[in-house]
Amino acid sequence: MAGKSWKTIVQEKQAERARLIEEVLGKAKATTSETGVKNEEIIHSTATEIVQNIQAGKPGWTAENVVLAFAIRACEAHEKINCLTEIMFAQALEDARALDAEFAQTKKIRGPLHGLPISLKDCFKVKGYDTSIGFTQWVGKPSDVDAEFVNHIRAAGGIPFVKTNVPQTMLSFECANPLWGRTLNPYSPNHTCGGSSGGEAALAACDGAAFGIGSDIGGSLRIPPGFSGVYALKTSLHRIARSGAVGCVPGFEALVAVNGPIARSVSDIELASRVLFGKSDALNETLPPVPYRDVTVPKKLKFGYYKTDPLLKASPACQRAVQETVDALRKQGHECVEFVVPNVIEAARIFVALTSADGYKTLTSHIGPDPRDRTLFLVTLGSKIPFFIRAFACWAARTFKGDESWATLFSTSHPRSVSEFWAETKARNEYNKFFHENVWGKYGFDGIICPVNSLPTVPHGGSALLSPLAFSTSLYNVVDHPVGIVPVTRVDKTEDAISEAWNDPAIGGPKGSPIIYANMYEGAKAAYDPVAMSGIPVGVQVVGRPWEDEKVVEMMKVVDGALGKRDFGPGAWDGKA
Repeated sequence: MAGKSWKTIVQEKQAERARLIEEVLGKAKATTSETGVKNEEIIHSTATEIVQNIQAGKPGWTAENVVLAFAIRACEAHEKINCLTEIMFAQALEDARALDAEFAQTKKIRGPLHGLPISLKDCFKVKGYDTSIGFTQWVGKPSDVDAEFVNHIRAAGGIPFVKTNVPQTMLSFECANPLWGRTLNPYSPNHTCGGSSGGEAALAACDGAAFGIGSDIGGSLRIPPGFSGVYALKTSLHRIARSGAVGCVPGFEALVAVNGPIARSVSDIELASRVLFGKSDALNETLPPVPYRDVTVPKKLKFGYYKTDPLLKASPACQRAVQETVDALRKQGHECVEFVVPNVIEAARIFVALTSADGYKTLTSHIGPDPRDRTLFLVTLGSKIPFFIRAFACWAARTFKGDESWATLFSTSHPRSVSEFWAETKARNEYNKFFHENVWGKYGFDGIICPVNSLPTVPHGGSALLSPLAFSTSLYNVVDHPVGIVPVTRVDKTEDAISEAWNDPAIGGPKGSPIIYANMYEGAKAAYDPVAMSGIPVGVQVVGRPWEDEKVVEMMKVVDGALGKRDFGPGAWDGKA
């Protein structure tokens, strides 16, 4: 793409996407009228059910028909919310026909993912396709290999068929970049779907894929499913192969990105995990050979929970989601104990110190001629300004706002020497030990229930000043815990209005950082608006101890079952955005 302006690259790349969508969509719609099974029946089935129907030889249930149905729905979703990047329909249909021919001959499915159209976050390599992650400078450089876990998906009969959108640099919990544009929340065109696995979660919410794979270094696998009303699993480190994933800061290992599934049911989270855990043939992969392990949880579980934390006051909607989950679990006989996250500001400070160690120089170097997305404003501001200005801003925050938390975090964001970086890595290890002793050791919990974020979502561009909201999830990256996401409820404009009870610290919890609180809840431009957010999903995090990923999946089943039937899963979306 040398010699072309960034605008020209954007126009050409988006035109190519539109052409590939139209090319396959016309053929798909013409073909599906004669398949013998309705598209809605296919896309409204879980991944587990789809494989069962193909294996049973039910009329019309072929890999090709399944791919066609999801291709059509993915395009319909994209038209509404702009979630797709690389279009791989043609190759996917070839793969599906090969699977059908194999099944016709052997009467056996290739593997547990046989015929499933699977979406991939744009950061994962697929042979023959770009891995641009929204940078125009990275366009026109197709990969010559598949990511390691993509090989295992194919071996199990899965069919990668689209890649999905991410935010610029992937250090944002929104989902926009100059190359592919902005992805919308499936339930509100004025709000974000979250990031950085935003396109994945949004597509899943629209029944646009059987399931998908995203990644997480600070909440990227959890915030989007929480905002979009689907399920996800952020794994412990070294459960799913990482080779073939592209990032903005290669070699950064102080906090390690992990891969994990995003799906429309807990059963599909388990299905994906069973296929991918502990599997790698790559010579450069350091994945322990620990496959998915069957576990049995006690009939009576002990959950810790918190509805807010001392740094970020959770909104009425997000607090209600936790409380409804706790109430449902108690009705099933489980013990739920409220507690306060110990020294949460230190976990947030460590995250900032480690990620800003080079002043975000490497992270932002790939932007090149592209316009910088506004969501990077606050997160990178501290590291860009001179020391004396940063010091003055922190003094002003302490003196005039009484905001020690904001000042601590802002003053932490700056470049570091090697010895200073080592000191922060040591601080991470010490906090990890501290957290284990003061949570798991002190209380003996089986798991933890807590908010995904302080807000159900934010208006587009809202994270420019509210990037600290990601600390609700990055806490569990600092301590490397597996975390599941379960959708619970939806924002109710009446029930989730700010009330006197919520304002009472004894009931609704402390304000936390005054500056962050003001941006969330005060003034005409407050990010939290339950009327505008009405109907947007709200989920919870289900947290487990390190290496207890399988137990987290079982606890997700317990939580999902206790909450009962509600408007989530296949068929929940009806084109609202």
